[in-house]
Amino acid sequence: MSDTVAIITGASQGIGRATAIRLARDFGALALVARSKDKLEDTARAAEAAGSRVLVIDADLAEPAAAQSVVDATLSAFGRIDALLNIAGAVPQIDLFDMTDQQWDDGLALKLHGARRLTIAAWSALKKTRGSVVLMSGNSAVFPKAPYAAVGTINAAIIALAKAFSDRGISDGVQVNSVLPGPVMTGRRRSYLEHWAPLHDMTVEEATAKFSQEAGIARYGEPEEIAELMAFLVSPGAHWMTGSALRMDGGEVKSV
Repeated sequence: MSDTVAIITGASQGIGRATAIRLARDFGALALVARSKDKLEDTARAAEAAGSRVLVIDADLAEPAAAQSVVDATLSAFGRIDALLNIAGAVPQIDLFDMTDQQWDDGLALKLHGARRLTIAAWSALKKTRGSVVLMSGNSAVFPKAPYAAVGTINAAIIALAKAFSDRGISDGVQVNSVLPGPVMTGRRRSYLEHWAPLHDMTVEEATAKFSQEAGIARYGEPEEIAELMAFLVSPGAHWMTGSALRMDGGEVKSV
């Protein structure tokens, strides 16, 4: 896959960063997209060290014009697109009865609509390479709760969107799947625990164990574990898999 090119959004931190570094072993070139240029450049150095050429694109995919500009920049630099991994997007965890219309719109703007627009913008290039798309959802889509209703609702919408794209992809030769991670120890989650723990007279280690126990899992996942799943989905060996929603959550959701 030395000539292949992947676009990875949300590549400045967390699962996006881990996925970029992992895919640098498989793809000849990567276009890394996020709003934070400094953090993106740090990811880029790690991906280059792992063996890939890298294009850094600092863009806010919540803006409608950003999707086409990302695709244009990638094609200008590398001439093709073989995989698109839509990872960007954090949705506010606010109670159903407290969340404002603006907060709902903000949650949808990047994670759902940003991914939708970028997938559409890249589709023609993906058809030429018979490429792959992954959309990042989350296991809260399976059990939406009132205290963080937008997270579950938007994640469920992403699964449906991925299935709709996969339906078109059958005739166009583009593979599309979604991934549903459970609790993963990202920098954002670690910062939350560091803030939450002293407010409840706990150490960070105690707070981490408490949340794992409440989720019914042995431990948090690591970004690198989700990155391995992402790498598999855009590998030649997985190309017959399409329209699937793959959950990886340490057993938090116990269902098929």
